[in-house]
Amino acid sequence: MSKQINVALIGNPNTGKTSVFNALTGLNQQVGNYPGITVEKKEGICKLPRGVKAHIIDLPGTYSLNASSLDESVVIELLLNRNDKDFPDVAVVVSDVENLKRNLLLFTQIKDLEIPCLLVVNMADRMRRKGITLDIEYLEQQLETKIAVISTRKNEGIDNLKQQITNYKELSVKPCLSASEIDIEYFDRLQKAFPNQLLYKLWLVITQDVNFGKTNRKEIDAIASFKTKSKGDLKRLQQKETIKRYQFINNVLKKGQTIDASQASDVRAKLDRVLTHKVWGYVIFFLILLTIFQAIYDWSSVPMDWIDSSFASLSNWVKATFPGGGKVTDLVAEGIISGLGGIVIFIPQIAFLFLFIAILEESGYMSRVVFLMDRVMRRFGLSGKSIVPLISGTACAIPAIMATRNIESWKERLITILVTPFTTCSARLPVYLIIISLVIPEGRILGLSYQALTLMLLYLIGFGAAVGSAWILNKILKIKSKSFFVVEMPNYKVPLLKNVALTVLEKTKAFIFGAGKIILAISIVLWVLASYGPGEQFNNAESIMTEQYAQDNLSADELQRKIDSHKLEHSFIGITGRAIEPAIRPLGYDWKIGIALISSFAAREVFVGTLATIYSVESDDEETIKNRMASEVNPILGGPLFNFASGISLLLFYAFAMQCMSTLAIVKKETNSWKWPVYQFTIMTAIAYIVALIAYQFLK
Repeated sequence: MSKQINVALIGNPNTGKTSVFNALTGLNQQVGNYPGITVEKKEGICKLPRGVKAHIIDLPGTYSLNASSLDESVVIELLLNRNDKDFPDVAVVVSDVENLKRNLLLFTQIKDLEIPCLLVVNMADRMRRKGITLDIEYLEQQLETKIAVISTRKNEGIDNLKQQITNYKELSVKPCLSASEIDIEYFDRLQKAFPNQLLYKLWLVITQDVNFGKTNRKEIDAIASFKTKSKGDLKRLQQKETIKRYQFINNVLKKGQTIDASQASDVRAKLDRVLTHKVWGYVIFFLILLTIFQAIYDWSSVPMDWIDSSFASLSNWVKATFPGGGKVTDLVAEGIISGLGGIVIFIPQIAFLFLFIAILEESGYMSRVVFLMDRVMRRFGLSGKSIVPLISGTACAIPAIMATRNIESWKERLITILVTPFTTCSARLPVYLIIISLVIPEGRILGLSYQALTLMLLYLIGFGAAVGSAWILNKILKIKSKSFFVVEMPNYKVPLLKNVALTVLEKTKAFIFGAGKIILAISIVLWVLASYGPGEQFNNAESIMTEQYAQDNLSADELQRKIDSHKLEHSFIGITGRAIEPAIRPLGYDWKIGIALISSFAAREVFVGTLATIYSVESDDEETIKNRMASEVNPILGGPLFNFASGISLLLFYAFAMQCMSTLAIVKKETNSWKWPVYQFTIMTAIAYIVALIAYQFLK
């Protein structure tokens, strides 16, 4: 049986830590949350030499062990808790060759915890271009460690890194410097009070406000209460500690690192001048968005058509092939296959959206967008940091709301949490795309399709609603707070294909399985509700319709459609839909759309799957989802149910409505109160209803 060791990947943001994680684990990785908190936890398995397996944990990016956010607290809690099942046998600190000085601050702090610590110098392929040379032997001697110089871009040094991790027991646990020299008398008293504890652990417990999980609570409380100094004095000691560490790092790098400034390129500065320009920066960002939305439509049309027709064929095949037919066959063909087909068809477009977001982040451009948009955000009571959740909300509101933890001001964080769900997420895409395809013509203007422009307009409406709401909340909420905007500009780089591919695969897989479970369950429930009903009208539908249309000479197929439609109308789901129809009729919706609206509260993307299931139950003719929706007739006004007026009304309803119970649950967790999600749901639903009502009444 092979031995398994715990390896913690630690490092500053933008050091390429995720690239190292991907290089070590490949597809053997998964994403979850730390128990009890909404902080993303990435872990994977790596096979090392001599049959050793490594359980690798990619910890959140942190600049130091002086925690200022929930993400950084997670790192400290793990490193201080030797009872944790994930406590590392070895800490692998990932540094960027161009920012070694800053990265080494965190490294020296972890060394003080006497954990075997390996230093990884990443992005080695940039050394020659930047005129950087390192004396590895000298650095290893001074830093009391082993150093692995790697390039994840060129896949160089990874085997050596694996070998170094395997030999972790040979790493020195001796600290690089004696940080306690900043106040010898104080630290001597601290050590005498707790002689069996590591001195730097004592210091972190006293100065950091973190949760130490399964550690001995009495012991932690006793240490934390050892404050013979005031809060201000402790803060000054922390500053002295940081200065002392940087003095040590500077002395080491004077001899261990040489930088030839003449070789350094000024390409980054030239690009920054254009991409963050107060005019051209916004123009370029707008053009990039236009290109993305056009590509989402043009590139995905072929695979979408294939998926759509494949699911229709599969449903027909099940009905023709399954022995005996009956209710089980109908459940599979009409409930499960049609429901899942309603979401699988959108995988190509969702994958392309994640692809473009990953490329923008990997290239370093997204940080420029954050910097650029800070100028706009300030006017609405937000900081540039609020842009990160708003932009990442285009993928999913849940991790976007979790990303607000980096906003220090509680007022700005709360406002960002409340307005982020206005941003168009990937779950809205299935609704937008199917409705746009039904009601927006396929013409082009200046090479851009009307449909792509409509999709982009919906994104801009969502962003505008978020910013406008933030401005109102900033005026209403009487919370005093100050904050400063600091953003790091990483170097520009060509996106690493492996990283982009893994990101797209991971995000798309999470979307499919997350939505798939909900849709499968709801499709089965909906099919049951649509296939059974109370009373004579449902049970005797065949005789009632046969008698009613006896004089009309209907064909067998036409009569069967009348029977199916009558049964659906008097089924459990039909009765429920009819009950809510008066409330949604002014918006241009029928009871079937009403059922889809209610069921999509579980997840927005369920909307299309719900209609696919309902329409399949109503008709034996398994057409594609789009064709079934296009053929629906408005029972009152006649003509297509999904016309321009009702389509725009529906698009605007989903642009503003809070149709996602998971997002509400996360808002409750992040604000620690049900008050804010209740306000959020009520107000967003009211706005959605009013806007959709006005749009339909005006356009019809």
